[in-house]
Amino acid sequence: MTLIEAVPNISEGRDNTIIQSIVSSVEDGGSKILGVEPDEDYNRTVITYAGSSEQVISSSLALVRKAQSLIDMRKHSGGHPRMGAVDVLPFVPLGNSTEEDAFAVAESCFRQLEGEVSMFKYGSYASLPSRSRLPDLRKGGYEGLKDRFTGGPWKNEETRMPDSWAGEWDESCDKFGAMAIGVRPILVAYNVNIEEIEPRISSAIGKILRTSGFLVKSESGQKIRIKGMLESVQGMGVKLETHGISQVSMNLSNPTKTDVHTAYEAVLSIARALGAKVNGSEIVGLVPLESMLKAGLWYNGEDAPEDILVEQAILGLGLNSLEKFQPESRIIEWALRNIDAGE
Repeated sequence: MTLIEAVPNISEGRDNTIIQSIVSSVEDGGSKILGVEPDEDYNRTVITYAGSSEQVISSSLALVRKAQSLIDMRKHSGGHPRMGAVDVLPFVPLGNSTEEDAFAVAESCFRQLEGEVSMFKYGSYASLPSRSRLPDLRKGGYEGLKDRFTGGPWKNEETRMPDSWAGEWDESCDKFGAMAIGVRPILVAYNVNIEEIEPRISSAIGKILRTSGFLVKSESGQKIRIKGMLESVQGMGVKLETHGISQVSMNLSNPTKTDVHTAYEAVLSIARALGAKVNGSEIVGLVPLESMLKAGLWYNGEDAPEDILVEQAILGLGLNSLEKFQPESRIIEWALRNIDAGE
């Protein structure tokens, strides 16, 4: 069976009734729910599910349409960049599935949703190389979409308009916003907790570590881009108000290039140098077993059975600091044991 994972992020993390209704629509489509992670500060929920191509297509269409009916972006506020009720809908090949298999799922969803919601193609599914990065498409957020779509100022015309749009900013557009739909490899969404209320040090660390680095401007207006320390990493500082802390929020877009424990130790080292305290970390969504085993080997100091290495990774990374990390449901390979390949 072609096994595909979908990891949509919806712009609702506080109303459990809405979240559960959207999750139920995914289950009705036939996919297996692997994780549901709401965040009140971000006002955002990451939903992870997997199944055959047909199941994931059915579930994804149901999710977008249910979110369209229940989420009103005109009333939304939250601490995470976003541009729509379904902010992003990535498809990831699992097991023996290929990128082409995931591409076919994305294409089917795009064609069936065309005209219903505004969509940008991203990742390897992007219509142009300049449109492949989610941060480039998300600039200006939801609040900037109307001006952007109707001819307002925009730096890069190649990224201005969605790949699917009704052609006018109507009430439906105003309510839903826009979403990014695409194909990507396995990504680890990873946040490191910093004990500060305002994300000053967290933001500085994010800029230092992320691959794109940061710009330095001279008084005369000249600019120099300083490259970041880590490869295949996006990073920024965010405030986690409900916990009274901030986070260095990162996407490890290729965890074979930058391991989870490498990112954690880099944040820890810089934070200590800046006089800030790190209090564990969290993985949002699922994580590959290999990432946990590498981290476990680092913290254990020697090889050991899988369960021991995973336990050491959880302890070393402080993954229980905000809520208990459940490896059986949060490690991709272990969660997939519950999916019957014959279904």
